[in-house]
Amino acid sequence: MSRFRVARTVPLAPAEAWRRLTDWPAHGRQVPLTRTTVLTSGPSRAGTRFTARTGLGPLGFDDPMEVVRWEPPHADRPGLCRLEKYGRLVRGWAEIEVAPEAGGTRVVWTEDLAVRGLPRVFDGVLARAGRVVFGRALDALLGVDPEGGR
Repeated sequence: MSRFRVARTVPLAPAEAWRRLTDWPAHGRQVPLTRTTVLTSGPSRAGTRFTARTGLGPLGFDDPMEVVRWEPPHADRPGLCRLEKYGRLVRGWAEIEVAPEAGGTRVVWTEDLAVRGLPRVFDGVLARAGRVVFGRALDALLGVDPEGGR
């Protein structure tokens, strides 16, 4: 499995950072050639399921996920959301941590991926690509200017 981590400190309240990061359809708008469909009704919680479809036309793959841990930030307590990926092609997990920090919020996205048929020798390449793709998505979701400003 290939593990990577992306971290950002943003001038947002933890509740606002959490809201933006757990807006599952918004993720699909930030990752190229991806559309996210929420499969369960109601607000997000443990048990929420959604699928990220990446591809162009009939060429693509589904990345189905389920929220297995849902602890929104509250007062000074950090928030944690854990997703389990259970697709035929992509398996693994992701964790979104949101913690108050002086002047804003510290966000850490950690993901551990396995891609069916991809030899372990490519784990480093997959981790680097994940940091780039998810780093850009995180910046867009949080409203961060990648050049250093807001």
